[in-house]
Amino acid sequence: MASRTQGNESAKFTTGSTMRHVVVMTMTGSIGLVAIFAVDALNLFYISLLGQDELAAAIGYAGTLMFFAVAVAIGMTIATGALVARALGAGNRDLAAMRGGTALIFTAAVMAVIAVLAWIFAPQLTALLGAKGETLDLAVHFLRIVIPSIPIIAVGMCASGILRGVGDARRAMYVTLAGGVVSAALDPLLIFGFDLGLTGAAIATVISRCVLCVIGLHGAAIVHDLVKMPNLTEFRETLRPFMQIGSPAVLTQLATPVGNAYVTAQIAEFGDGAVAGWAIVGRLIPVAFGVIFALSGAVGPILAQNYGAELYHRLSQTMRDALLFTLAYVAVVWALLAFFASNIADLFQATGEARELIVFFCVIASASFLFNGALFVANAAFNNLGYALYSTVFNWGRSTLGVIPFVWFGAVYYGAIGVIGGWALGAVLFGIISVIVCFRVIAQIEKRDGHDLDEIPGPPPAAQSPFTTGKASTLG
Repeated sequence: MASRTQGNESAKFTTGSTMRHVVVMTMTGSIGLVAIFAVDALNLFYISLLGQDELAAAIGYAGTLMFFAVAVAIGMTIATGALVARALGAGNRDLAAMRGGTALIFTAAVMAVIAVLAWIFAPQLTALLGAKGETLDLAVHFLRIVIPSIPIIAVGMCASGILRGVGDARRAMYVTLAGGVVSAALDPLLIFGFDLGLTGAAIATVISRCVLCVIGLHGAAIVHDLVKMPNLTEFRETLRPFMQIGSPAVLTQLATPVGNAYVTAQIAEFGDGAVAGWAIVGRLIPVAFGVIFALSGAVGPILAQNYGAELYHRLSQTMRDALLFTLAYVAVVWALLAFFASNIADLFQATGEARELIVFFCVIASASFLFNGALFVANAAFNNLGYALYSTVFNWGRSTLGVIPFVWFGAVYYGAIGVIGGWALGAVLFGIISVIVCFRVIAQIEKRDGHDLDEIPGPPPAAQSPFTTGKASTLG
């Protein structure tokens, strides 16, 4: 087995410490995510300085709509990284390059169609969110400048997926980081310096996305030579496994806002103070746990390369290391949040019920991210090992069965704090179950691919394709 990876420098995750790979990939990925969160906050902050509530509201509505397009792009990025990493793990660099090229072409085409439809129906879609009057007009104006850049950012994200698939965490980080830096520099210049206001914010967004795309393509195509234009047969061969991973991954990404919408609706029953507290918690989460969000994107290529190389013992080891990393990180952050809970509430000048919710989250509910993190890691494993449908089931389960009954019970018996408590408690159940299923899946893969396939009960449909069997086929 070792001979398959010897001399294959592209499959860097098949040798060395799996914990080191997990830590390096996660920390570099988190830098890019933090940059995105920071720039989004700065963008809204600059607009708010103009003193018109309608402008800030327009950004909010536009961001909500853009999320759906980004969710599709994230799903395709997951599929791209998995396909490329799997081929590299199997020692087939040409196949990896062909898959990279196919993924970029298909992503660009799909996102272009989405962009056209979103541009045409921007007024109707924004109105569905509740925008009216001047706010509606401003949101549509912003969207119609930014929407044409949807295919651009999607291609850039998929190029970043290729970079993660090959294990180039540094350049993958540069992709998102560069886009964030450009946006942070251009926002004040265009909004205030050229007095373009909301239009300036939109233009800065488009330019930053172009930069992100160029840097991603340079790394994937020029530095690593992992973008090859496929012929029609190759395109068709790659499209099937791409959709088997990408389709469930897209659905998975769309699950979270459904659960959050229900929590927000329940919180709203307890007044503006409770809503304000929940909104502040929403800002704390990505700042405090951005590293855990990055972990799910980091662990995927590690698993995929080792799966492609048939190093099954490293699959289990990678999962254990990722879970240990999650435990250590959440324990430290939970302790810091609990210790500084009152200071955080003071920073936001929160009083009354808003303050109570913030403190409750910091002291109690934030611990639930140990189980959220476990779910993220398990979903990454499912996406990259041919069981992407499982990640969809678990994420939607978490966002429905893991939210609605718990939150409803908490709201009825404990008020607004009970809503937050119920939301956190639901993560415990699905985090534990997803990890148990994940290790069973890894054991089944090792048994199936390491012995006679005909003697083993069949896995789910997504795992039965040539892509997921790991045996001889044109897909590697």
